[in-house]
Amino acid sequence: MKLTEKTIVAALRRNGYKATPQRRAVIHAIANSNDHLTPADIHDRIHQDHPGIGLVTVYRTLEVLIALNLVCELHTGTNFPSYTLSVPQHHHHLVCSGCGEVVDFTGHNLAGLEERLTRESGFRIDDHILEFTGRCRTCQKMSGTVSAAR
Repeated sequence: MKLTEKTIVAALRRNGYKATPQRRAVIHAIANSNDHLTPADIHDRIHQDHPGIGLVTVYRTLEVLIALNLVCELHTGTNFPSYTLSVPQHHHHLVCSGCGEVVDFTGHNLAGLEERLTRESGFRIDDHILEFTGRCRTCQKMSGTVSAAR
């Protein structure tokens, strides 16, 4: 099931949160973007229609949405993470260090690695984030270093 503004608002209410106009504005900005947005990007997108919503409100709303697994947080090596709607299954990211393109990928079971790390370290793993950085095909072509697909 793909998340929509409507399903996110319903999830907020199911979990005891109010769907305030401020939260709805943040949700609308994220849901209507195909990009991964930083908190500043989100704030910029909502500021014209909602000048009273501050950056702190954006951050607080993102915290709630992350806790409910409604948005996905991406770390691209910049100072600020970016956000997009979550997908139904656990997924990971390929991040282009040239242009910032992000490709989501799924279907890779890391349970064996988690089990080995737990066994070897005694560390209890609650969750993980896996991101690969490199250069997308377009950036490789621009630099003349296209990698062959394996």
